[in-house]
Amino acid sequence: MQAVMDQVLSMTDGRSDVDAGASRADRAMERYACGDDAAFEEIYDELAPRLYRFALRWTRSRTSAEDAVQQTLLQLHAARDRFVPGAGVLPWAYAIARRLLIDLGRRGSREELRAHGVRDPEEPDTIPSPEEVLHRKRLEAGAQRDFAALPAGWRAAFELVKFEGLSVAETAETLGITRAMVKIRTHRATAALREAVARRLGDSRERAIRPTAPRAQSPELREGGMRT
Repeated sequence: MQAVMDQVLSMTDGRSDVDAGASRADRAMERYACGDDAAFEEIYDELAPRLYRFALRWTRSRTSAEDAVQQTLLQLHAARDRFVPGAGVLPWAYAIARRLLIDLGRRGSREELRAHGVRDPEEPDTIPSPEEVLHRKRLEAGAQRDFAALPAGWRAAFELVKFEGLSVAETAETLGITRAMVKIRTHRATAALREAVARRLGDSRERAIRPTAPRAQSPELREGGMRT
């Protein structure tokens, strides 16, 4: 049960890797904006995996996520002459992707576009029983529904900070809100998820210890024995 809480709420943000990748992408984008077409390969290598993970959590569709990445990079290419050195290409790319995904959500069904934030559980040391597997899947499905039920603003801030490793400043730039609002939304999303997961775990424990009602006896047994 604690593993489910860890998956949803205790994910490391990997700031050092994000910062290094962002710096490489920024330098490559500066060269690309100045006409160095060879720099696009570096931009792709740094941005595509991050954009894909971001889009996949929105769409739950590999095909839609891949399309969103391609469209984002195409828009980035079309606007490269407007890139301002030092502005940071990563939040710019996320902002483009987010607008594309919002448009996709307006065109698509609600079932196709549902956000979630539960990472795949790590491989266990021992093979779990079928009951344990079923229990874990129910908890994970519930956590996904809890995340999808958050207000869109809370969900977006939480996702960029906790999952994508963006700083508060980068998230504020991506979403077009203040840094204070990013902190408020992330805090509220975290608190709501903690409450929802704790409630779900409590309900699960209650069902596990609830006594099973005795089965009703057949008329034959109530009359004193089995008829012959």
